[in-house]
Amino acid sequence: MPELAAHVPEVPVNQIREITEAAWRTPGAIVLSIGEPGFPLPRHVLDAGMACLDRDETNYTPNAGIPALREAFAARFRERAGLDGSRIGADRVYVVDGAQQGLHFVMSLLLSPGDEVLIPNPGYPTFAMTGRLLNAVPVRYPLYPDHDFQPRIQDIEELITDRTRVLILNSPSNPLGAVLSEDLTRDLVDLARRRDLWIISDECYEAFTYDVPHVSPARFDSDVPGEARVFTSLTLSKTYGLTGLRIGALVCPPGLERTMNNVMEAIVSCVASPSQYAALAALTGPQDYVSEAHAHYRANRDAASAVLAAKGIPFLSAQGAFYLWADVSHASDGDVRAWTRQFLGDSGVALAPGTAFGSIGEGWVRIALCGSQADLVEGVSRLPQRS
Repeated sequence: MPELAAHVPEVPVNQIREITEAAWRTPGAIVLSIGEPGFPLPRHVLDAGMACLDRDETNYTPNAGIPALREAFAARFRERAGLDGSRIGADRVYVVDGAQQGLHFVMSLLLSPGDEVLIPNPGYPTFAMTGRLLNAVPVRYPLYPDHDFQPRIQDIEELITDRTRVLILNSPSNPLGAVLSEDLTRDLVDLARRRDLWIISDECYEAFTYDVPHVSPARFDSDVPGEARVFTSLTLSKTYGLTGLRIGALVCPPGLERTMNNVMEAIVSCVASPSQYAALAALTGPQDYVSEAHAHYRANRDAASAVLAAKGIPFLSAQGAFYLWADVSHASDGDVRAWTRQFLGDSGVALAPGTAFGSIGEGWVRIALCGSQADLVEGVSRLPQRS
C-alpha cells in the first residue's frame, strides 16, 4: 500500500490518552488523568440544543457561526479581557468545533512546512502534535521549577531563528495551573512585536483563576490591520462542561475575515447548529454553573494540596485551571511515564505523566481536580510518602 506522509510518524503519542484509556479498562479506577468536568449540564443549555433539532434547524450555518453566538462570544471576551466594543467586535470571532479544531485552524493559517512554532515545556501535548501534523517544527521554550514554571523572555528570545513564526502562550496553564501576570504578558507581546511573531493565546481556562486576574495578551495587541498579531483561542468545554458538544471560538486580528472564512470552509465548513444554539444559551443564560464549578475546583485544589503537603510531596500552588502539578520524582525513578502505568496497576489511580507535556515534566504528574472531592482525596492519598 502507499506510504503515509513522511512527517506523520513524527506526531507524538498523547500520553494523557494512553494512561486514561488504560484507566477506563481498569475496574474501579480513580481517574485523575483527564480534565473532564463532572457536573450535569444546565437544563436551559440542553433545551436549546434539542429545540434546534425539534425545529429541524439542521442546515449549514455561515462559516463563522450564527451571528448571535459570535456576538455572545465577543461580549464575554470583551468583559473578561477588559476590552471595549470598539476593539473586539463579532466580526473578529469565528466559531470553531472545539478548541483543538481552532488550534489546528489557526496553526494551518500561520505555519508553512519547516516553520518553527515556540511551545511551552511543560505545555499541552497537542501544541506539538498539531505542529508536527502540519509539517512544522515545534520548538519548546523552558518553564523551570526554580522560576515557578513561568516563561523568561531571555529563554524564548534565544530560541528564535529566521524560521520562527509563532509563539504559543497558555494562561491559565494546562498542565501547570500557572497564570501569567500583567507585566509578563505585556513583555511577551512586546517580544513578539519586536521579533515579528504571531501569538496564539490558548485561554481555555480563563474562567478559573484563584486570587489573581486572568490577563489576555489581546489587551496589549494593536488594533491596526497588518500590525495586530494575537489570535485568541476560547472554548466552552471547560467553562460550561460542554466537552462533547465541541464548541469554541477563535478571535482573530483585524483584516483577516475573508481568509478565515476560506480556511474554515476547507477544514470543517461550519459547526453543527445544535451545538451552536446550546453554546448561545450557555453564554447568555444563567451563569450558576460557572460560579459553582469555580468554587468546586478551588475547594478541590485546597483539599488535594493539603494531602500532598502532609505527604511531603512538592507541588506548584495552582493559581488557575483545575490541575495540580506534583513532584513524584522520589518514587518514579527517572521514568514517570512507566511509573504512572505501574501506579495505576498497583493503586488503581490514573495520573497524567509529566512527560506528556514535555521533557521538563519528567518526575512530575498532573492531577485533575474536576471530579468528586472524595475520589480526588482518596486518589492523592494513595501516593507514596516522600521521606
